[in-house]
Amino acid sequence: MKRIVILGAGESGTGAALLARQQGFDVFVSDMGVIQPRYCAELDAAGVPYEQGQHTEALILNADEVIKSPGIPDKAPLVKALHAQGTPVISEIEFAGRYTRARKICITGSNGKTTTTLLTFHLLQGAGIRAALAGNVGTSLARQVASGNEPDWYVIELSSFQLDGMFDFKADVAVLTNITPDHLDRYDYQMQNYVDSKFRIVQNMTPSDYFIYCADDEIIEDEMKHRQIAATCLPFSYNHKVDEGAYVDQEQFHVTYKNHLMSILFKDLSLQGRHNIYNSMAASIAAQVASIRKDVIRQCLMSFQGVEHRLEKVLSVRAVEYINDSKATNVNSTWYALECMTRPVVWIAGGVDKGNDYSTLLPLAKEKVKALICMGKDNEKLKQSFGGVVPVIKETSSMKETLDVAYQLAEKGDVVLLSPACASFDLFKNYEDRGQQFKECVRNL
Repeated sequence: MKRIVILGAGESGTGAALLARQQGFDVFVSDMGVIQPRYCAELDAAGVPYEQGQHTEALILNADEVIKSPGIPDKAPLVKALHAQGTPVISEIEFAGRYTRARKICITGSNGKTTTTLLTFHLLQGAGIRAALAGNVGTSLARQVASGNEPDWYVIELSSFQLDGMFDFKADVAVLTNITPDHLDRYDYQMQNYVDSKFRIVQNMTPSDYFIYCADDEIIEDEMKHRQIAATCLPFSYNHKVDEGAYVDQEQFHVTYKNHLMSILFKDLSLQGRHNIYNSMAASIAAQVASIRKDVIRQCLMSFQGVEHRLEKVLSVRAVEYINDSKATNVNSTWYALECMTRPVVWIAGGVDKGNDYSTLLPLAKEKVKALICMGKDNEKLKQSFGGVVPVIKETSSMKETLDVAYQLAEKGDVVLLSPACASFDLFKNYEDRGQQFKECVRNL
């Protein structure tokens, strides 16, 4: 019997274990941390043996195949040992993809992928199509495949870490929103390694598949010159007209696909801001490929409720607006957030720096930011980058302290914007925890 070992017992690891057990494999789960009680209960109920707080090499190195959590880097000694002995190490998505016949819309990019994923799912649901969310949002793909409740389409958000563990998996529709420097610490600080990772989304595609991508992204455009992509390419652009795909004309965008034309005015979109025009164009092309009627697409673009922790308006307190953009874990996300701001900004940034270059933010910070609050354990890089640009810089080490300082600095008509440009792991569990604490502290003001 084939032995499958799963490293990491979060949502994806537990889902993979349930699917592997269902498929009749000898399964073992190992997690270096503490497994959440609900996942322990599921593993117990399925009769899957597991360990937590350690990795017992003897029980792992004898695997025929290993399914690795995206959070574990390839540089980890155990993963290197598996590679050295030739044991395949794959992602949960790669594994689950073997056991489903549903069609798959797969979405990646440095920014905008969650919004685009949820918006695409909203469009499919609005058309009455049986669709399910998976990957970085919703329930793990493996768990859903194991349930046997097969949808017509999966809409799957994929990180570069998930893509790194995917080899034979194929998307029917692939969406690449943009590529900007992110997670370079995982890619030997080589931008090309990260670009190659993102472009894994098109591997194994055929001429009957579709690749939707941003034609305004210089890195993507440059990469396209060096690659042969088998799928039908459907670009979207804010800057120039395209024959098939989506483009902007004055204050509206048009989607053109197989002689079908759909248009919508910017003012009718529920998601505002230039970055959301891009997200809406990408999702609309995917919807056209899925044969959704243009009146349904238009209606859904008008009714979609945004993504939590992404430019989420929390409250106005004494005529100061508080905005939660905790999901902005890289410089480009924060650039979009600052670009959207029309009022003076008290900006909250900081956390775990992933090799950030803040130079692109300097013109926006100079124009829009009246005060910067650096919230983190090590704020030196932020202070050095913005020292001569932003008039007031303060340092804090908790969310409550940060909001107290922001409350003192903000005046009537200002915006307090949490848009960290960094990962959250120095002070918080994750960006959701950071965003929830922000919202709670705002409500307590």
